[in-house]
Amino acid sequence: MKTILCYGDSNTHGTLPIDFDMMENPFTSSDYRLPKEKRWTGILQRELGAGYYVIEEGLNGRTTVWDDPIEGVHKNGLKYLVPCLESHAPVDLVLLMLGTNDLKTRFSVSAFDIALSAGVLVNTIHQSGFGPGGKNPKVLLMCPPPLGKMSYLAGLFTEGVKNSLELSKYYRKIAKLYGCDFMDVAEIINTSDIDGIHYGEKEIEKLGMELVKIVKKIL
Repeated sequence: MKTILCYGDSNTHGTLPIDFDMMENPFTSSDYRLPKEKRWTGILQRELGAGYYVIEEGLNGRTTVWDDPIEGVHKNGLKYLVPCLESHAPVDLVLLMLGTNDLKTRFSVSAFDIALSAGVLVNTIHQSGFGPGGKNPKVLLMCPPPLGKMSYLAGLFTEGVKNSLELSKYYRKIAKLYGCDFMDVAEIINTSDIDGIHYGEKEIEKLGMELVKIVKKIL
C-alpha cells in the first residue's frame, strides 16, 4: 500500500468560501467544512482505491515557516512537519500545498520569500528518512492559485493579491532546485470570488480528479 500525506492549510482541510464578516460573528470551521468524501483528499482516496492510503493533514491558517502572532505558533507548518512525517511513516509521497496564509499582511513577506520558505519544507521532507526503507518521501510541490476577488477577508491580505500572482514562477524554480515534482494549481482551478481564498465545491472536485492522474504517474 502506498501512503500519501497531504500537508496543507484550510484548502486541504476542506474549508469552503467564507461569506460573512468574521469580525462581526465568530467563525466555526466545522460549519464551513465539506464532508470528508467531498474534499479533494477524499476524492483522491476514492479514485485511487484500496492500494493507497491518503492522509489528510490540513490546518486552517497554516503557514510555511512562520509563527502566527495572532492565531498561534502552532500554525507554523515547519514545526509540525517532521513529527507528522514520523507519525505516519513510511510515507511514499507528500502533496505539499502551502503559501496562501503567508500572503497575509501580518507577515510582510514577498512571493520570492514564500517560495524559499516552501523550499525549506521540501528540503526537510527530502532529508527526513521517513519514506519506505528509511529513504526519503517523494514530494509534489503544489503552488496555490492566485487570490481571487477580496471581500470579507480583504483586510487580512492588503498586498496579497499582487504577491499571489508571482508565486507560480518562484515555486516552479524551487521545485527544479530541489528536484521534486511540481503542480501549478491555477492551471486546474480558481479561488472563489466569495472570499478570494478558498475553493468552491466544483473546483475542489476538479482538483481531486486531476491529482489522481498526477499521483499515479509519480508513484
